[in-house]
Amino acid sequence: FAGLADVSISEDIPVEGEITIPVGSRSPDEDYSTLDEPVRDTILRDLKAVGKKFVHVMYPKKSSALLRDWDLWGPLVLCVSLALMLQGGSADSKDDGGPQFAEVFVIIWFGAVVITLNSKLLGGTISFFQSLCVLGYCVLPLTVAMLVCRLVLLAGSGTVSFIIRLIVVVAMFGWSTLASTAFLADSQPPNRKALVVYPIFLFYFVISWMILTFTPQ
Repeated sequence: FAGLADVSISEDIPVEGEITIPVGSRSPDEDYSTLDEPVRDTILRDLKAVGKKFVHVMYPKKSSALLRDWDLWGPLVLCVSLALMLQGGSADSKDDGGPQFAEVFVIIWFGAVVITLNSKLLGGTISFFQSLCVLGYCVLPLTVAMLVCRLVLLAGSGTVSFIIRLIVVVAMFGWSTLASTAFLADSQPPNRKALVVYPIFLFYFVISWMILTFTPQ
């Protein structure tokens, strides 16, 4: 670069081109920020997003809807709802059901974390929180099963009641497993999909067993 020292730019060379920024060229949407919107609009937007994800779970198909805009609000609501409905069973008749709530809460979140780590170690392409989002939202069918079982138990706890609860729980267990694999299957290497599906199967099976064996005080 020794020759560059001798290069000089004449001051008579005109500078051409437009360097001003035209006023009003940006659309209002580009200047819009969520910090400027009312709290009511923010809450309604988030609720609509959660509702759309619930619809995708109840009608499972290969889609990136749960992966593209992930959140943990829906899984948290489902986990708390399921834990609240499972507490107060006859197994803990001496207490108020508090430990059972913690047990369900820990099983769901710890199980989801273990499955996510297993997926990542096997070469999964989705992020940690995307996997948690899918696994959490796919608890929705089992939460519905728990609600139905509570209603059936109000009528009695005989053989007919157990058969109805068994059919509902098995159906919702299959629904949760199929929904989660529909969203997560494409993110795994083809030769390792079985190693990912098996822990998911066990995860929802444990939750289903807790629902099926639940008996109120």
